[in-house]
Amino acid sequence: MGNQKRQRQKAAKAARLQAEQKRQSRKENFKRLGIGLGMAVVLVTVLVVCNLGGGQDEGEDASVELSDTYQEYRERPTACQADQPAQLRPMSFEGFEPQGILPADVVTARVKTSCGEVVIELETTNPETVNSFVFLARQGFYDGMVFHRILEGFVVQGGDPSATGREDAGYEIADEFPPEEFQYNRGVVAMANAGKNTTGSQFFWMLDDAPFLNPQYNVLGRITEGLDVLDLIAQIPTSLSPTGEQSLPREALYIESVEITVGS
Repeated sequence: MGNQKRQRQKAAKAARLQAEQKRQSRKENFKRLGIGLGMAVVLVTVLVVCNLGGGQDEGEDASVELSDTYQEYRERPTACQADQPAQLRPMSFEGFEPQGILPADVVTARVKTSCGEVVIELETTNPETVNSFVFLARQGFYDGMVFHRILEGFVVQGGDPSATGREDAGYEIADEFPPEEFQYNRGVVAMANAGKNTTGSQFFWMLDDAPFLNPQYNVLGRITEGLDVLDLIAQIPTSLSPTGEQSLPREALYIESVEITVGS
């Protein structure tokens, strides 16, 4: 009887361990941009993508290495038959430095990609979101990154230096969610997150209207020039991602540079 009891205890412990491992695996694979879709309007199942990376020292850090996934993208053809830019410089930060941007300021980000330039007018009423993005852009954090997710009819997502969807700049900022009636329509740019107060450096551009998307993502701004670039991006061939989503780019779509302009 004693042996049977010990065996049952061991079996129960093993079952708990297996359940915890599965839970952690789901947490790793299904975090950022966690959008639970109904089947209305768009017949896609959007899985929660991306994890959260930690940071050590502020600025460029020799201990931060380029991921194998990013290196694999460097071996793929460049999207839109563009030239391959210089590779990104690994960086990690403990936080962002305030950039002195005021709600009345007019701030634009000119993002040069492999498929053309996109101009984003930033939503300066979201100070944490805009100051963080501007800080990272001015550091050159985004230069040389690839977009790791292109989901036709929905989003193109980037901002992860590892190109896996699981990392960020090393810090998180507060939630600045839009009102309940907000619509993430074509051209809106918002920040991905893994839950409450976990917004980092990852962002997504809306390729199409998404009335089913809950207003739970900080709005960075709206594309005012270069909507035609979104159409080119949507044509980049994709394959199945590790989560089973048809969103893994087969060509490398790079962010070549981000230029910030501040006016009033």
